[in-house]
Amino acid sequence: MKRWLPFVKSDPTVAVIRLSGMIGTQGRSALNDAGLAPVIEKAFGRGKPVAVALEINSPGGSPVQSSLIGARIRRLAAEKDVPVIAFVEDVAASGGYWLAAAADEIYADPSSVVGSIGVISASFGLDEFIKGHGVQRRVYTAGKSKSMLDPFRAENPDDVARLKTLLEDIHANFINHIKDRRATRLAEGEDLFTGEIWLAKRATELGLIDGVGHLIPTLKERFGEKVKIKRYGDKRGMLSRIGMQVTQDAVQGIEERAAFARFGI
Repeated sequence: MKRWLPFVKSDPTVAVIRLSGMIGTQGRSALNDAGLAPVIEKAFGRGKPVAVALEINSPGGSPVQSSLIGARIRRLAAEKDVPVIAFVEDVAASGGYWLAAAADEIYADPSSVVGSIGVISASFGLDEFIKGHGVQRRVYTAGKSKSMLDPFRAENPDDVARLKTLLEDIHANFINHIKDRRATRLAEGEDLFTGEIWLAKRATELGLIDGVGHLIPTLKERFGEKVKIKRYGDKRGMLSRIGMQVTQDAVQGIEERAAFARFGI
């Protein structure tokens, strides 16, 4: 009732967006700009939040989707003049750290894994396998690079060189994003962009995050004991979890488990 009475000050509200899982376009649980757009827009647009908090638990994924999500958060933060605070749970690595860096401040649990500012591409070479089983690979292209890195053909050094150039360019974009967002907070004389990971204490010393802290205590300390937490997220219906979707989510779950396992989580 108080919120409708004139001249009565309402308790401050913080909108919380949960960003948990792999970043990509495959599977319902994947984090991507198209799926998160309505959630992010509501978090910034409903009422007048004193801040937007990001709960992040992601080992990374698509660099493009990481950039799109981060750019949307920054655009709305500027338009609404609302500060953004990120709270890392188990891990904010690679694309997960890209998302964290979209915030104005970053806090983490003492055992949180942070960093992995690098780019990776992995696949398999199956050309010897199919030869051993009497299988011939027949591929016809218009454009000599159209079948680049075909796993069923012997590795081509020119293809590898082109891939490394692409990875270096994406890495440069990642580095520029971190330097722009963290600016003077980054430790001088430290090579932070090798793909290495750190726990929260060391990450704080390096300027990758702003300190150790959890969401509720930090928000109460910042905005008072009566601060209200309004959570925004994707609510899935039961019917969306049946049939082929279950299979797709199971496959994605295996991939996501493997991604988290890279960080010992």
